[in-house]
Amino acid sequence: MGQRYSIISDKLKHFIESQKIFFVGTAAAEGRINVSPKGMDTLRVVDKKRIVWLNLTGSGNETSAHVQQNPRMTLMFVAFDGKPMILRLYGDARVVHQNDRDWAGLYALFQPLPGSRQIFDVAIDLVQTSCGMAVPCFDYAGDRQQLKHWAERKGQLGIRQYWGDNNQISLDGDATNIIEKNV
Repeated sequence: MGQRYSIISDKLKHFIESQKIFFVGTAAAEGRINVSPKGMDTLRVVDKKRIVWLNLTGSGNETSAHVQQNPRMTLMFVAFDGKPMILRLYGDARVVHQNDRDWAGLYALFQPLPGSRQIFDVAIDLVQTSCGMAVPCFDYAGDRQQLKHWAERKGQLGIRQYWGDNNQISLDGDATNIIEKNV
């Protein structure tokens, strides 16, 4: 059944790296809780207590608004095939924008993706596994390409305009600082 760890072991790192989807949970002190599914090749285990994930342009930017107020973040990975397991990583995150000094080094960990918006750098303080025996099995059919194609069509200027029109304010009215930090 469930276990708690202080680090990401090599076995759990392998599990993380084999997953095609992960989920991110954040919340400010008040307001809505945000849970977002993430996919594509956007997550790296940096070491036993640190992960980074590349955030792509989307319809909202709740995670950024939340983390700037409250750094708590939970990432969840679920085995949809093979041996059942749920893995949660708990920690504190910071937002790294394109003009931040750490951007280039962290972005180099990923293949370039159009619409890359920010990177979340997460210091892990608790690793938890649970059984996952009630999670259904699914077959992976491939990554969707619509977001990539949409960002390519928009181009960098179009993406920045989209950020200005759609990614400035969270659902609860909090600033995301996307334009201010990425200008």
